[in-house]
Amino acid sequence: MKAVRFHEYGGIDVLRVEEVERPVPGPDQVLVEVRAAGIQPGEAMIRSGGLHERWPATFPSGQGSDLAGVIVEVGSHVRGFAVGDEVLGFTHDRASHAEFVAVDDVRLTPRPKGLSWEVAGSLHVAGATAYACVFAVDPGPSDTVVVSGAAGGVGSLAVQLARRRGATVIGLASEPNHAWLKEHGVIPVEYGDGVAERIRQASGGNVDAFIDTFGTGYVELAVELGVRSERINTIRDWGTAAKFGAQTVGESGAACAVVLGELARLAARGELEVPIARTYPLDRVQDAFRDLEQRHTHGKIVLRP
Repeated sequence: MKAVRFHEYGGIDVLRVEEVERPVPGPDQVLVEVRAAGIQPGEAMIRSGGLHERWPATFPSGQGSDLAGVIVEVGSHVRGFAVGDEVLGFTHDRASHAEFVAVDDVRLTPRPKGLSWEVAGSLHVAGATAYACVFAVDPGPSDTVVVSGAAGGVGSLAVQLARRRGATVIGLASEPNHAWLKEHGVIPVEYGDGVAERIRQASGGNVDAFIDTFGTGYVELAVELGVRSERINTIRDWGTAAKFGAQTVGESGAACAVVLGELARLAARGELEVPIARTYPLDRVQDAFRDLEQRHTHGKIVLRP
């Protein structure tokens, strides 16, 4: 089968699509023929070596967590799934950017009718991270919460989940994304110089919680706005979070098939929009990450093996 591999840390050019052995599922696993697999900023950071201390790579390394596809083999201990079932899920083995992947059955959920392959295959990491971020800061109907990177893969879901809790949500994003935010009941605010004052004007001077999906200065901004440290959550700026006592809850805080199934059903019913920025064939994985690493996409970028 074809699979993405890299043999050393480096830039986008170290990514290769290689012929490798098709995996054999273990007793508690199924083999999924991948129809779609999302890509993540964290995968780019792992590939570059920027997260070596936190999540080291073993070479040659595959990559990819999100996936959706069709089950083609079932392990001897698996119950509840059969060959031909359409599923979405995740793997912690850095393996979903491939034509086939062996997945633990507890990390899969059925693909709801009407959910596109692109959405199904890109839902877990962004969805679980957004779910965990919102849970961590616990916004309610009387709260105002600010979300940085509000039009990105995680941010676009976090703003919707926070709105579902009844909170007033301020989304930091570039002007071209403001119309989408308004359509989803979010107050858009341009990021950049003067953002603190723009947030104060939009919030009436009261911000209760802050979700940072972007990094680089947003934890300090939340502190400047008077948000209590326990109601600040960042998925990118761990050092600054430690300095101020902010939270760093991410994907692992909601990485389970139950949460994924709930998000998938919301998306299938049209109650949670999962924006898809672009799709790329597996052979163009370098182009996909080049697109991602500009950090200006609205929604998810997806590989289609």
